[in-house]
Amino acid sequence: MKANQMNEIFDQCIADYHKEDHVDTSENNPFAEGSFENLLYHKNWIDTVQWHLEDIIRDPNIDAEHALVIKRRIDTSNQDRTDLVEKIDDWYLNNFGEGEVKENARVNTESPAWAIDRLSILALKIYHMRVEAERTDVHAELQHKNQFKLNVLLTQRKDLSLAIDQLIEDLENGNRIMKVYRQMKMYNDPDLNPVLYAKKNDA
Repeated sequence: MKANQMNEIFDQCIADYHKEDHVDTSENNPFAEGSFENLLYHKNWIDTVQWHLEDIIRDPNIDAEHALVIKRRIDTSNQDRTDLVEKIDDWYLNNFGEGEVKENARVNTESPAWAIDRLSILALKIYHMRVEAERTDVHAELQHKNQFKLNVLLTQRKDLSLAIDQLIEDLENGNRIMKVYRQMKMYNDPDLNPVLYAKKNDA
């Protein structure tokens, strides 16, 4: 799948979310269960909900108890996001991990899925910066700044999309080595977070 097709899925997901524009809206993934498209849509849905949770928690007047609830949701979302990225990498690993690799093949700085993660976040930045650039209730200077930022984000997405396509092509041709390093998240692991395992030992 080309990066432009991924962008289309991300844009569709973001548009679907904003029909209700609420963090408790149920995901209605239109793609077949187990498909790569389904994974991408679900990944972006997690990112989109978390984007808005991050907005909510930055309200200076937020109730402390409510802020803690939102913070816990963000923590869970971050873990879900990491799990989804690793599932996407598993898909690429199954396709390219056992392929023939050329002797001079290079290792990439990040796996395909983590590059796609950046693409998903970029889709959100573009959507929301476009909203700001199209506002009519702000002065012209701010509109100009927002449009400039939007143009930069669009250029960034074009470049990142090309880089992802080139990475996938290199993996297909054996010019890059498909390697996956799991994130080894420690803060949610009761055996690795000192605060959590200390409480477990005290129980």
